[in-house]
Amino acid sequence: MEKFYAYTDRMKFIKRWQLMRSVREENIMEHSQSVAMLTHALCAIERGVYHGTVDSQKAVLYAIYHEVSEVMTGDMPTPVKYFNNSIHGEYEKLERLAVEKIEGTLPEEMRGEISPYLQADKSSEEYKFVKAADKLSAYIKCLEELRSGNNEFVQAEKTISATLKNLHMRAVDYFFEHFIPAFYLSLDELEGL
Repeated sequence: MEKFYAYTDRMKFIKRWQLMRSVREENIMEHSQSVAMLTHALCAIERGVYHGTVDSQKAVLYAIYHEVSEVMTGDMPTPVKYFNNSIHGEYEKLERLAVEKIEGTLPEEMRGEISPYLQADKSSEEYKFVKAADKLSAYIKCLEELRSGNNEFVQAEKTISATLKNLHMRAVDYFFEHFIPAFYLSLDELEGL
């Protein structure tokens, strides 16, 4: 019996933003899809607008699986995960072990196609785009919550916005200039009504 996809399907049960009151809950499966789409957008900007050479397919596959360890570990709140270097280092080890356990549930003949994306090369250019998209997804979540009148996300929006600006990534800057303004619009405004 193969268990890999049963494990990954459980991503829909792992909640994000556990320490904050949210108007709408978000799980890591929908977050991963958001990050994959945003990663693809950032890569498309980098390649199409700036003629960069980032490997979009590799980046998107990293993004799809970037939270898979949380099926075993749960979503560790950012303030806890980054409380100090010791905790962060131990949590990274735990994440690696969780991914190895889930990876071990893949049939051997499929591992060559999937395993490289389960443990991303964190020094790669592609992973840099995934991390930027991950922050961008969190920023968009903040905008959604703020539009719904939830002031719980005021400081998170400021912090994440500053983090994104400090990345000094031209694809992120382009996304902010060209796409973020639409996130402030209602459906009627998007439709031009």
